[in-house]
Amino acid sequence: MNREQIIEQIKKKGSFLCVGLDTDIKKIPEHLLNEEDPIFAFNKAIIDATAPYCVAYKPNTAFYESLGVDGWKALDRTVRYLRENYSDQFIIADAKRGDIGNTSSLYARAFFENMGVDAITVAPYMGFDSVKPFMEYDGKWVILLALTSNPGSHDFQFRTDMTGTRLFEQVLETAQKWGTPDNLMFVVGATQGAMFAEVRRVAPSSFLLVPGVGAQGGSLEDVAKWGITHECGLLVNSSRGIIYASKGEDFAEAAAAEARKLRDHMTILLSTYGVI
Repeated sequence: MNREQIIEQIKKKGSFLCVGLDTDIKKIPEHLLNEEDPIFAFNKAIIDATAPYCVAYKPNTAFYESLGVDGWKALDRTVRYLRENYSDQFIIADAKRGDIGNTSSLYARAFFENMGVDAITVAPYMGFDSVKPFMEYDGKWVILLALTSNPGSHDFQFRTDMTGTRLFEQVLETAQKWGTPDNLMFVVGATQGAMFAEVRRVAPSSFLLVPGVGAQGGSLEDVAKWGITHECGLLVNSSRGIIYASKGEDFAEAAAAEARKLRDHMTILLSTYGVI
């Protein structure tokens, strides 16, 4: 899915919502544990219920890797189900990969060729040669960690060099020499608030993947105030607040209600800031 198609879906649905499929076998409703593939059964129900209200899905691979082979099979089935039934959805593998070049090339092959996702999150710490293999796939996206939502982001990301430039700003500046707004996004946590203005100063046109709204306490209003562009330029992720809205047999309906609530808020914001 290219940039124009993402923007088209945002405007069509009045939404820039990404649903995080952080599916924990210990948190899904108990009645699903009788299914042959409980993780996929949960994901399928969540997808069918929330697809009208979002433009992207983001499975975090750790939740699947923790289950070994069965988890990988469930993840593969989930991606295939999305591809076959919801081709208008942007699929992000939240894998946070990034290693020496030949290893990164295999990670890229695994997710882009074999699994067929649209995008993958990548850690920038090892520099260009660790990111380059992911960027060699036409039509695929790298989503680079820039300014994250966790408290520990201040340990390194706000450190300054001799010119006073913070590390996250250096990441944004340098990485834009590696790619373009058509194949490179950045992760910026919703909990960073007004720091979005600083991000936009350095990366005015790039799409931002924004985790941290909902359970982590990030404000959708602040994200839009400081981060939205005339094309929207945002994919705001919500995971736990949607997929675990209920632990009962009504879990899918509850997820749909939460996704619809966020979509409705986003529609207002998109209209307020002149995107639609």
